Amino acid sequence: MTEATILTFDADGLIPAVVQDAETREVLLLAWMNRESLAQTYRTGRVTFWSRSRNELWEKGATSGNILRLESIHKNCEANSLLVLARPDGPACHTGNITCYYRELDPTSDVQGA
Repeated sequence: MTEATILTFDADGLIPAVVQDAETREVLLLAWMNRESLAQTYRTGRVTFWSRSRNELWEKGATSGNILRLESIHKNCEANSLLVLARPDGPACHTGNITCYYRELDPTSDVQGA
């Protein structure tokens, strides 16, 4: 089976991007990228996403100073998601936590209909 080589974006032109700390390998956040945010990320060396809520480019840390410095970007075997290795300058989460994944799921209260 041949691996996909060209990125597959969704109907809105977006692709999910998991960001991982290049040093610790901790997963920091999940966001969305489009062709323009990818180009800007490579051009500036600062990880940039597409904000679905604001409908605009969003350079992580542009207002907080907690930027993500690009190390590398990898695509999965189906070329439909990205893994961004970055070096964070401060917390990745808007709550001030190092990672957005700081809360463990409670299957009895967090999962509806389970």
